[in-house]
Amino acid sequence: MSPPDKKKTTRIKASSPTKKDPKVQGEHIHPLSPELIAHYSPSSDIDSEKDIANYVAGQALDEDVLHVEKLKEEFVLGEKYEVWDVITDKNRWWVITNLTNLYSQKYFPSLDYSLSFHIGLMMRLRSRRDKDQSDEYDPFSEVFRRQEQSNSRAERAIEPEDHQAVGLSLRECLLTLMTVMRRRINLMPTPNDPKGADFITWFEKILDHLCPGGSNKQLRHYMKFLSTETWQLVNWLTHDRDANSVSSTISIHACDTLIGHSIQLLMREQTKNIVICPKCNSRSIRSHFDHLIEPDGNYYLTCGSCAWSSHPSKE
Repeated sequence: MSPPDKKKTTRIKASSPTKKDPKVQGEHIHPLSPELIAHYSPSSDIDSEKDIANYVAGQALDEDVLHVEKLKEEFVLGEKYEVWDVITDKNRWWVITNLTNLYSQKYFPSLDYSLSFHIGLMMRLRSRRDKDQSDEYDPFSEVFRRQEQSNSRAERAIEPEDHQAVGLSLRECLLTLMTVMRRRINLMPTPNDPKGADFITWFEKILDHLCPGGSNKQLRHYMKFLSTETWQLVNWLTHDRDANSVSSTISIHACDTLIGHSIQLLMREQTKNIVICPKCNSRSIRSHFDHLIEPDGNYYLTCGSCAWSSHPSKE
C-alpha cells in the first residue's frame, strides 16, 4: 500500500469519523516501521508488553509480533480496560483486556468503537459465565473452571436436585483449591497429616503457614472460620432436599470470597509481601505469572513507575 499524501490522516482518531479514500477505508497506514515506532515510544512496560505479545502469539499462530504499545486505560463500572496497539508481520490488532481479546484494525478501525464493542461482549460473556476462553495460564485455572461450572449449573437449576448438584460442584471446586494451595506452598509431610479430602484440617494447616505469628492472629482466625463455614455450607447444600436458588447463590458467593482471599494470601507469601517498590518506593506494584519459572511456574512483581522486576532472571 502506498503512503498517504499530506492531506490524509495517518491515524484514525476515535473521536471523529474517518475521511479516507474508499480504497483504503478501514485500514491503517504505517509510514514508520515497527522498529522506528518503538524507538519513538516515550515509555515502555516490558512485562505487560510481554504478556500481550504472548497472548497475540497464541491467537495468531502464523504471525510474528513486531511491536506492542499500550494506548489507553479506561474504567467502566469499576472495571479497568487496557487498550493495546499490536503490530505483527502480517496484521495490526487492537488487544483489549478484561477479559483479553483481539480485534483486527482492518475491520475495527475505530478505537472507541472497538472498546465499546469489547465491553459489551465481555458483559455478555460474564452474564453467561462462559470463561472457557481463558487465554492465560494460571495455577488456579482448574479452580476457576469449576467455579464457572457451578455458576452455569446454578443459572439453569430449577428442581432441588439441580441445586444440590451445584453444591456438589462447589465441593469439588473447594477440594481443587485446597490441592492447588498445598502444591504451591510445599507443605512438608508429617506422620499426622490428615486424609486427602479432609478440607477443614488441611486448610487450617495451609493458613497456619500463610498467616503465621501474632501479627496475623486475627486474619488467621477469620480465614479459618470462613473456610470451615464455607465448606460446611456447601456440604449442607449438597444434601438439602429443599435446596433452592437462594441457598445455591449464597453458597457460590461464599466460595468466591474464600477463593479470592486464598489467592491473595498465596500471592503475598510467594512475592515476599512486597507492596512498595524496593527501588523507587512506589506502590504501583503489579503481579504477573510466568510458567517458565522453575520448578512449575511462579508469580513475580513489577513496578509500574520504574520497571523494577522481581523476576528471577532479573536478579
